[in-house]
This record gives sequence, C-alpha cells and structure tokens, in this order.
Amino acid sequence: MTVTLKKPAASAVPIVCVTRDSLAATAAAALSPAERQWLATVGFAGAPDSHVLLPGAEGHLRAVWAGVRSAGDAYALSALPMALPEGRYRLDDTAGLAIAPAAAAQSWALGGYRFARYKAPRRTPAELQLPAGAEARHGLAVAAAMIATRDLVNTPAEHLGPAELAQAAQALALAHGARFKQTVGDALLKPASRFPAIHAVGRAAAPERAPRLIELSWGSPKHPRLTLVGKGVCFDSGGLDIKPADGMRHMKKDMGGAANALGLAQLIMGARLPVQLTVLIPAVENAIAGNAYRPGDVISTRAGLGIEIGNTDAEGRVILCDALAYAAEARPDLIIDLATLTGAARIALGGQLPALFCRDMAAARDIVDHGLAIGDPLWHLPLWAPYHAGIESDVADIVNTGRGPQAGAINAALFLADFVPASIDWLHIDLYAWNDAARPGRPAGGEAQTIRTLLDWLKARYGG
Repeated sequence: MTVTLKKPAASAVPIVCVTRDSLAATAAAALSPAERQWLATVGFAGAPDSHVLLPGAEGHLRAVWAGVRSAGDAYALSALPMALPEGRYRLDDTAGLAIAPAAAAQSWALGGYRFARYKAPRRTPAELQLPAGAEARHGLAVAAAMIATRDLVNTPAEHLGPAELAQAAQALALAHGARFKQTVGDALLKPASRFPAIHAVGRAAAPERAPRLIELSWGSPKHPRLTLVGKGVCFDSGGLDIKPADGMRHMKKDMGGAANALGLAQLIMGARLPVQLTVLIPAVENAIAGNAYRPGDVISTRAGLGIEIGNTDAEGRVILCDALAYAAEARPDLIIDLATLTGAARIALGGQLPALFCRDMAAARDIVDHGLAIGDPLWHLPLWAPYHAGIESDVADIVNTGRGPQAGAINAALFLADFVPASIDWLHIDLYAWNDAARPGRPAGGEAQTIRTLLDWLKARYGG
C-alpha cells in the first residue's frame, strides 16, 4: 500500500513542500545556514516534481524538501513514491505548504502506479502516512478508479476481449450492489434485443470473441436517470479496411471509452451520487473473416436508420449508435458517451486534451472550466450542423465516414447526434485514453481521462 491512512509515526521521514515562490521564506524560517547552502549546492529551486534529501547529523535521512505547483495539484507528490528511498514518510506542513489531503492521497497513489500484470515493478514505492479523513479517502477512491481504468486499457487484447470486459463490469456491479446483464452473439439480432449494428461489427470475431452489449444498473428510480455509454472495441484491426502495422500497434486501447465509463461509474457509485445510473458498453473485436462487414454494405440499426459503410475502420460510431438509441429510449436526464473515436481529435488537440461535444454551449463551457480547475482538462469542439451534409448517403440514411479528411471528429460527433434526440441532454467525449510519454503520476500507457472532471461536474449538477 503506497498510502496508509493512519496517524503518521514519529519515525516517518517528514516531507516539506514548497513552491518556487515560497522556497526562500520557508527555508529561512526552517533551515540552518548549512542546510540552506546544501539546497543551493544541489540546485534545488522548488521546481515542481523536484526534490532534495536532507541528511541528519549521523548520516540518516532527516527530511525531504519537495517542489510542487500548488497545494491542490492532483499530481503534487506523484514524482516522489518511486524516487525516494523505500520507507515511510509524512507531510510536514508546519514548515511548508499544506497539501490538500485529497491531492496528497491521490497524487502519491498514482505516483506509485505501475502496470504489473506481466512484469514485476523494479522496486516497492515509498509509503506515505496520512491522517485518516474524508478528503484523504476521496483521494484514494479517485486514484483507485483511475488505476482500475488504466489496468483495463493496458491489458492486451489476448486477455481482455469482449467476454473479459464483461467480467470486469460484472465484478464492479457486484462490488456496489448493481445489476448486471449482457446480450451476446446472435441474441443481439433477436426482436427482443435489436442491436444489429453491434452484431455487424463484431460478428467476424465470433464465436470465440462474440460481440455483446454489457449493461450495468444502479441506484433508486426516484433519482434522475444518468446513462454512461462507453466504446468497447477490445481490439481494432480496422476490419477489411485494415490498419497499417503502426496504426494497429496500440489498438488494445480502443476500449478506452468503456474503461473510462467503468471508472466513472465506480466513482459515482462509491460517492453514492443521487442518480439512477445505467452503464452501456457495446463490446466487440473488429476482426477480419469471411463474414466480416464490408465497405459499401448497408446495415440496419436499432433506431431504424440505415448506415452505409464507407470504411470498416470507422466502427466505433457504428456500435455506439445502437447503444445510444437504446439509452435514449429510457428518456434519461443525461447521456454521456466516452469513446476513443477519431484520430482527427488527436490531430486537433493532441493526446492530453479530449474533445467535448455538447449541444448546450453554457454546459460545455462549465465542464471545460471544471476540468481546467482540477487539472483534468478537455476542450469544447462544435457540433457544426452544416457539416452534416458530408455524412449523408446516396444509398442509405447516413454514411459512417465523411467525404474528406476535414473535420473528422465533428463528422463522427454529428453521426452520433442522429441517434440521440435533441430533447435529451447529451455529452460526447472523444478521448485518447493513453499517455505516449511518461509524466509524474502518468506513466506511458493507458490513462483515465475526464472522469475526475465529470464526477466534479455531476456532483454540482445532482448534489452529493
């Protein structure tokens, strides 16, 4: 355990946190001239994610001074757990900056995270002892949901296909007393189910990795209905429009929307938000076989619209349309879908900024502000109605690709919008779910994105 909620032991090494601006005054008040000279000698200037070890008279570690951005930074201490000598530490806010308990717990726990399913970490993270309290427990709960999300995204498709993704959702449901069901394989085509688009995309991987719709339900019917929809493409070869090798390399992460939806659901249920929660995950593998869906095919959907397949590698929006139509039938107060949907969003915004699409401009601005305030950012892109002409088909109601490379993320969002009635509040988040390079608390690999922001915004919307 990298964070222990208990009264810190007197023997735990103190950590004094400073900013660039507070370093000089804090050092003058708390350190001897020789110690201040030591900070200068090693070049410690209070920069974020930097630290210096202060030795005691007998050669033992007496204290750690650490540079942070702010007291509430969600990654304030993330550089420390794997950099400090193994042992027990505590925060000393009598001398330095008082780090918010939630930020301390979350940042330390995330700083100690490594995906360890196949390779043991090179060392044990240092342990932080924090006084128990609601804020610290919340920080650990957020870190746990983010870690669970990362683990799902990082797991290779060999060990995380549609069935295993369903097992992860079922385990989450059992942990929180939620209801779980799934509709699998050819049952998707039965009149009582009617998820033909999900079946079309995933049928080439059946029967071993059969497509399915995963459903989790939690909460009281007296509360507003909130529905989360997560794209669950457990591996994306591109289908018959096969991806090049470089484009396929990280496609185990194409279920990142589903992983983030489950992470957000974990936070919502753990916080006991007063909502009636539904989570829907269309889970497939976009594979190549004799029965794979083809470019030029016209497939039916739950909503009754026909989709012309312009490219089999634009499969995410095809499976999401059935799930969104199903979600809308219950007339929820809000639908949020999360999906690793387009490379165009990454070209526009990069991997660190998921794209937000929302019909309500004021709500979009509010969500962006929440994300910027807590360091879990996303950016608003428009649902530009005139571009809808580019996804209109001559042989069907709609085509799953635009007529050119421009505005690809907007085209995909407009496609999804056709399956969500305008009378229902809806957020579409096109995220990356991945870190290409490591930063403190954010190792390269799978990532949880926007779930902290959405939890914060949902608390403001629904209370709790």
